[in-house]
Amino acid sequence: MYQIDFKKPVAVHFIGIGGISMSGLAEVLLSKGFAVSGSDSAVSPLTDHLKEAGVKIYEGQRASNLADGVDVAVYTAAVHEDNPELKAARERGIPLLTRAELLGQIMRNYPQAVAVAGTHGKTTTTSMVTEILLAAGKDPTISVGGILHSIGGNVRIGHSDCFVTEACEYTNSYHSFFPTISVILNIRPDHLDFFKDLDDIRESFHTFAKRLPKEGLLIINADIPDYRELMGDVGCRMVTFSLEGAEADYRAERISYNDEGHAAFDVVRRGEVVAHLELGVPGEHNVANALAAVAAAEALGAGRSSIERGLDGYRGTERRFELKGELGGVTIVDDYAHHPDEIRATLETARRLHRKKLWCVFQPHTYTRTKALMDEFAEALSLADEVVLAKIYPARETDTLGISSADLARKLAALGKKAHYFESFDEIESFLLTKLIPGELLITMGAGDVVKIGEKLLGQ
Repeated sequence: MYQIDFKKPVAVHFIGIGGISMSGLAEVLLSKGFAVSGSDSAVSPLTDHLKEAGVKIYEGQRASNLADGVDVAVYTAAVHEDNPELKAARERGIPLLTRAELLGQIMRNYPQAVAVAGTHGKTTTTSMVTEILLAAGKDPTISVGGILHSIGGNVRIGHSDCFVTEACEYTNSYHSFFPTISVILNIRPDHLDFFKDLDDIRESFHTFAKRLPKEGLLIINADIPDYRELMGDVGCRMVTFSLEGAEADYRAERISYNDEGHAAFDVVRRGEVVAHLELGVPGEHNVANALAAVAAAEALGAGRSSIERGLDGYRGTERRFELKGELGGVTIVDDYAHHPDEIRATLETARRLHRKKLWCVFQPHTYTRTKALMDEFAEALSLADEVVLAKIYPARETDTLGISSADLARKLAALGKKAHYFESFDEIESFLLTKLIPGELLITMGAGDVVKIGEKLLGQ
């Protein structure tokens, strides 16, 4: 496999450079003196930013984009074998790296490399670790899967030995990583187009944890069923956190919530209060994320004052219970939730905040996930008063598996919930304009482009 060496910068071409992770990796290499180019099917704010920074950006993907002198090409899981640039690279003998392989090699250049994994909560927890390290003056390099306002985007180029990134389990991509500290937030059924079942997913996380060196550190949620059995042979030091009452190294005590659902609590490490936090994001799940972030930050040398300054008032990233605005007295919020557990957490939070009617516009993400977790989706969405369903966002998938959002609407109806399915965003927007009344809360939810509905209603 081709090896990236920060001491010997070369020319790197990214096939699919517009993705949130790919764009971040491109910026990291650019900062280290590499010549960077890349292409994507369409330009975006991320590609515009890279272009301004000095990256050669191509709109559309063609073999001719692979200029003479390219030393290595990087591609994502979304790039198919018939991609003209991928085919041209193979024909010309240009070395190839997957996005995960490149990220893993970048990690090897940092003595302190943190990988945040879990079925959900990765972006929030990575952002929380970032905020603490910035408050501590650690000057980290960061790659996060969302837009974090404090770093002005999805990547931050630091000048220290510390690198922090998310670690996604899909296609076992994180098995290419080389962390010194790994965080496992939770292990739940997801990505069942790749994994066979929950046992397969648990084994994947086990393999990820075993990649830690003997002197490394595993930070894991003690509320994961049978986590000790799962991680018993990892071999490195293990630190635990818990929200549900399990015996753990890090716990939250004296939790209270304000009228906006924001938690205040003490972080207790083995009986000692190490911080008192007052978060600026709602929900119990964010208390758990904060515990994991504090454990990681302390392992990197952050003290109490930095933890409190970093997380007090923490406001989150874009598309995580993000207030978009108000329309005629209707509050519109957007959230990235696309797994039943995330949906339940978001809607439970909304229920705590809002006593009037709660609308949820949900766009299912991938046919495989929707089919495998159909009942769980219906149960979670039933926490809303009325649900509006958009067409399934296929992402990388082409096989519909014979299902649609209409099937989910029928499941909801069987639970006694009002559910409405429309084929287009225009139809959804028109329907909402005739139904919403002042004082109600509307949440647009999903990992696709459902955010556009709220933004269109608000004239954004």
